Amino acid sequence: MTTSENDFFVIKALEDGVNVIGLTRGTDTRFHHSEKLDRNEVMIAQFTEHTSAVKIRGKAVIQTSHGEITNEAE
Repeated sequence: MTTSENDFFVIKALEDGVNVIGLTRGTDTRFHHSEKLDRNEVMIAQFTEHTSAVKIRGKAVIQTSHGEITNEAE
């Protein structure tokens, strides 16, 4: 397991109904897990041997070891 697979990231919802969708590793990228967060809910997650990417839909703050970004999607 590489260091990047051990990194945690934090997602804080800035509105109700923020979708967090995990995408698989491998030759076919597929959705494999989803969560719905309401305003001010926080999710702590990490990349794993099965999860290579995360898609976030809605207004949220995302904190990683690389910095912080605000997703201001309307």
